Amino acid sequence: MKKAMLFGLLLGIFAAAPVQAVNNHRFGVGANYWVALEDIEVESKKFDDDGVAYLASYQYWPGLLGLELDVEFLPDRFGESAFAPEAYVLFGRSIYCGVGIGITYSDDDFADEPFYALRAGLNLELLPVLYLDISGNYRFNDSAELKDENTDIDTDTVFLGATVRLAF
Repeated sequence: MKKAMLFGLLLGIFAAAPVQAVNNHRFGVGANYWVALEDIEVESKKFDDDGVAYLASYQYWPGLLGLELDVEFLPDRFGESAFAPEAYVLFGRSIYCGVGIGITYSDDDFADEPFYALRAGLNLELLPVLYLDISGNYRFNDSAELKDENTDIDTDTVFLGATVRLAF
């Protein structure tokens, strides 16, 4: 009986091992709440300095090092809608940190300079193929040209968000 239990345990371990290797690819959708670190005011116009962004995300996470590619939609970023493709290199598993780069597309044009991001997060496995990723980002070196304005504004921003991911 003990040999049968040991055999069953070993069989279960080896049967579960390929599942871990298969779950390296994760696709997800999520939302981020963002806040600009400084009030945005240009020529007596005041813009909203916070909002919600939505994202579609892909992660490749085979071990302690992972790669994430996102496309973020910011429906009201300083008075106009914007998209932000971004890429991150992540380190860790359940608790992780990372660095990233992206660029903002708004008013039919890409920004002159990319933004850089620092991230810390918590990756919770809800089911073997379902993850909840809660993260905080700090984006810097980003500026925005506002429509009908002749000035750039500093848009250092803090993000707090959650993404639900399916692993394959």
